[in-house]
Amino acid sequence: MISQLFVLSQRGDNIVFRDYRRDVHKASAETFFRKVKFWNDDGEEDAPPVFNVDGVNYFHVKVAGLLFVATNRVNVSPSLVLELLQRIARLIKDYLGVLNEDSLRKNFVLVYELLDEVIDFGYAQTTSTELLKSYIFNEPIMIDSAVMPPLGAASIFVKGNKRMPGTVITKSVVANEPGGRKREEIFVDVIEKISVTFNSSGYILTSEIDGTIQMKSYLTGNPEIRLALNEDLSIGRSVLPPLTDYASSTAVILDDCNFHESVHLDSFDTDRTLSLVPPDGEFPVMNYRMTQPFKPPFRINALLEETGPLKAEVIIKVCADFNPSINANTVLVQMPVPKFTNRVNFELDHESVGNTTDFKEANKRLEWSIKKVVGGAELTLRAKLTFSQELLGNIMKEAGPVSMTFDIPMYHASRLQVKYLQIAKKSKAHNPYRWVRYVTQANSYVARL
Repeated sequence: MISQLFVLSQRGDNIVFRDYRRDVHKASAETFFRKVKFWNDDGEEDAPPVFNVDGVNYFHVKVAGLLFVATNRVNVSPSLVLELLQRIARLIKDYLGVLNEDSLRKNFVLVYELLDEVIDFGYAQTTSTELLKSYIFNEPIMIDSAVMPPLGAASIFVKGNKRMPGTVITKSVVANEPGGRKREEIFVDVIEKISVTFNSSGYILTSEIDGTIQMKSYLTGNPEIRLALNEDLSIGRSVLPPLTDYASSTAVILDDCNFHESVHLDSFDTDRTLSLVPPDGEFPVMNYRMTQPFKPPFRINALLEETGPLKAEVIIKVCADFNPSINANTVLVQMPVPKFTNRVNFELDHESVGNTTDFKEANKRLEWSIKKVVGGAELTLRAKLTFSQELLGNIMKEAGPVSMTFDIPMYHASRLQVKYLQIAKKSKAHNPYRWVRYVTQANSYVARL
């Protein structure tokens, strides 16, 4: 049960506000934003997703640069409220096509209509895009994709040898193309978030992949879809024979997985094929987790040593261990340094054109931003540290670890693949477009010193 729901911009502007129970003061949005904005003053990075101020519980998620916030005064499951906020954001995106401040402001009547159907007196009723079609009567005002910011290379869909930008999925599930037509197409995302921890020698201590297969359908008539995965896919750690070198094999072994309620698993055990009738909007077909050894996309080596009184040097080497035809984007390498560091001088390789470095003195952290890393490349950063006073303990205990974030389009560390996407045809002339995209992202990518 929630008392209020509101959506704020990055500036704190109140775009959407609904008060369901009138037991929380009207200035709660301003209280929330000030608390989140100045949370860093308390010595922490970001505000937690749930916190309490003066007896009011605040729950929030950040989606597409917008803050979706719910408040209440009673004891309720935080996971339930956070999941509800995520689903509301996804539902609004399904109906508006694109989720940003401009689209919300132009479609606020439709957004309020959705919220009134989704939540009644603070209680969630439904978040199904398909069910709500019978109760929503306002048409969305579409945002021109030409004025949208570029999504980057991670938003590229592939159909055979053809590539299509990810902006094609910024369409409403209820709006038609110009002329009243509706383009028949379906999009599949295989998104993997990987967590790897390296020791000081560069060896892998822990590794894990959290993956999901997302689908968004623009097919009329709800035809049945068959989605085939690797034939050598196995589920369960017990299926791996002892002493098997998994890294050199082609098998895909998942620890566990779960499926959307619309998925039928009648033939999954025999030929690894999923059958489903996709509901409207975006939904996860399958979630999976893998802890078997896999080849990490990046190798990180970091070295920190004292070079003299009040001086030290950091050397960070990043090796892209994937095919040269693949590029990693928006790569960011970070490393905390000793608290007495007051000056840092950076040195980059000649190949590191366009890269930027920065010393965040407030947080005592080095940042190395790399626009693009080509597969097979090796990049090195040298940073010379100067301290304001002598360190009392071991310098290694006050610095590190090195962390890394990145996006790698068309790369999948688990080797899980969509072999084919078959749609039940109504006629020979019915041939919808099918698009598949692979994206690998860093969840927790850390190298210890």
